Amino acid sequence: MHEQAFRFGGARHLVGVVGLPALIDQGVGVIFLNAGMVYRVGPFRLHVELARRLNALGYPTLRFDLSTIGDSGASGQRLSRPEQVVADVRDAMELLKQQSGCTRFVLFGLCSGAQNAHSTAFADARVAGAFFLDGYGHRTLGQRVRHYLPRLLSLSVWRQRLMRRRAAAAPRPAEPAFVVEPLPPKIVRAQLADMLQRGLKLDFIYSGGVARYFNHIRQFRECFGRLADDPGVSVNYFKQADHTYVLSGDRQQLLEHVAQWMGRHFPITRPGT
Repeated sequence: MHEQAFRFGGARHLVGVVGLPALIDQGVGVIFLNAGMVYRVGPFRLHVELARRLNALGYPTLRFDLSTIGDSGASGQRLSRPEQVVADVRDAMELLKQQSGCTRFVLFGLCSGAQNAHSTAFADARVAGAFFLDGYGHRTLGQRVRHYLPRLLSLSVWRQRLMRRRAAAAPRPAEPAFVVEPLPPKIVRAQLADMLQRGLKLDFIYSGGVARYFNHIRQFRECFGRLADDPGVSVNYFKQADHTYVLSGDRQQLLEHVAQWMGRHFPITRPGT
């Protein structure tokens, strides 16, 4: 495996690290998008671990910072943020193509990174697949029942509420802001249907860290209906995992899942070392 940092893009404003296996299959490359404002290493170096695992299997990778995040600067173009994201990822695809020869790409995005991966996968035909971690989803009747019913039937919850009422009023601590601001469900469904019709392979992974809006694997069908039956769709719910996979056991489960999913959908004919 070989890693090299690059400055690239039309204005040379983007910074990223390309990872190349010893032998390149020239199949697909994997591009990692920022998770929120976390720079290219990913939450607790998640992207580094995943990229190196995939390099060892034979996949070229690129983890990079979008414009104005981490070490990347502004492009100087007058684009909206969504337009700039797509432009940046297109520059990233060109760089990985130049370095590895691959012409198809799998995107990896967590939280807002999943939203950005969705936008690029919809906009660019070179995207062959994507991992959407804690990405789009919306509350459903089933989600509300699963969330509120156990609380309504729990004596300890009622006891805590009574105790809080008796206690002096105090400001509530801020809750983690892990929810991706969604597009309207109708638009998300239409865009996903378009991607699947084009043959993309899409892996939806939800963690227990976003239980406020997604709390069961069958909720995917509640959100997206018959799209759940498409052979290009796989859905996983890692209930025990937090949003950033900080615990080693949860992280290893994710690494194994990503490696197996890539091997199933984009097999390497000449393994890297």
